[in-house]
Amino acid sequence: MSSRYLLKLNLVVLPALLICAPIVQAAVDDRARQLSFSTVDLNCVEWQQATVNGLAAPCSDNQFLHVVSPVQQSELADFYYYGEQVAQDYHQAAAWYRKAAVQDFAYAQFSLGFMYSRGEGVVKDSWLGLKWLRKAADNGLAAAQYAVGDIHYYGEGVVKNLAEAERWYRLAAEQEYSFAQYSLGYMYKKGDGVVQNFELAREWLSKAAAQSSPDAQVTLGMMYMNGEGGEVDLSRSFELFYKAATQGNVVAQTNLALMYRDGNGTGRDYERALMWYQNAARQGYAKAQSSIGFMYHKGLGVAVDMARAIEWYTLATQQGELTAQFNLGLIYLTGDGVAKDLKKAAQWLTVAARQGDPDAQYHVATLYKNGWGVTQDYAQALQWYRMAQQHGNEKAGLEVVEIEAMYSAKVDITPALVVRR
Repeated sequence: MSSRYLLKLNLVVLPALLICAPIVQAAVDDRARQLSFSTVDLNCVEWQQATVNGLAAPCSDNQFLHVVSPVQQSELADFYYYGEQVAQDYHQAAAWYRKAAVQDFAYAQFSLGFMYSRGEGVVKDSWLGLKWLRKAADNGLAAAQYAVGDIHYYGEGVVKNLAEAERWYRLAAEQEYSFAQYSLGYMYKKGDGVVQNFELAREWLSKAAAQSSPDAQVTLGMMYMNGEGGEVDLSRSFELFYKAATQGNVVAQTNLALMYRDGNGTGRDYERALMWYQNAARQGYAKAQSSIGFMYHKGLGVAVDMARAIEWYTLATQQGELTAQFNLGLIYLTGDGVAKDLKKAAQWLTVAARQGDPDAQYHVATLYKNGWGVTQDYAQALQWYRMAQQHGNEKAGLEVVEIEAMYSAKVDITPALVVRR
């Protein structure tokens, strides 16, 4: 299930409900807990209404609140689902959502489908989840339409179907649902299930960005930066990244930091660059952690501090961040501010090489060719050089020719080392 889908229930606006606050809810909670749903068919609307009609609580003005309408039933279900004014109880929440759902109340259908999809208060059942979500979607609830689109996009319990995903995203997007607008724009940007169209991508992403969707703001910012669908506009990119960054989006924070660091679209400002990198790094974003390591490595706005550089690089490598792995390998290979350690160099460069990085593959090949930190092995060297060549490293091609011509010869080749940004 996509992370965005898990937030759906927080994105649906319920109709205003006339609830008599704590006194009513205490009484409702006490009465509701006496009801047993274990042996009753909850699809039986007649039973539901007979039971619900007996559930009443006095308000402060001595009037009675009857939980009869699907709106009220859904409100009570929400109290149980979120644990507001009553103890959180997913089983009770599912039961009350079901009461409203069988009366064709879209929000309850959506909520029940959501609970089946996650197995909250019910046995997890993707088919039933989709069934209820589809009912809500057919009733025009934008959040449900988007959820059904997500299910088809990711193939969650169904065969992946991008055409169906696009159809449902579009229905929700036309209701100004920002998540759907973003998803539709992203599909057009990537040509994912639709003909690639940067102009339409910008159009839909702009609609979502205007509703403060950080994902849309970041994606649209990248399009302006790369000139996709129009002219390059770095000031617009900066503006969009800033809006998303202030919402806590780590990608935007990292992109904003990079623009400050390199003076790209704004004045160069290492202090602000480091601040934004740190904001993203504190949230565990590996690319930002690696970038902080680079700033300490090269002394950008701070004193060169190899101990801190290695600390940040290492933190990023724990999440598989390729650039950090590569730079850490080069530090140990060259003895840049630390004792040279060819075994550690081979370790980190190999990890990066296995992720398909051509420069790392070239260096690993050279290590094997010369027996630096590893047992000399021309067969391994040739294999890595060939992989580097296939991934676009031109120097590797020359090495392949040489080793193939002089397979058993030892050649002292010192690779050109370039630390990455």
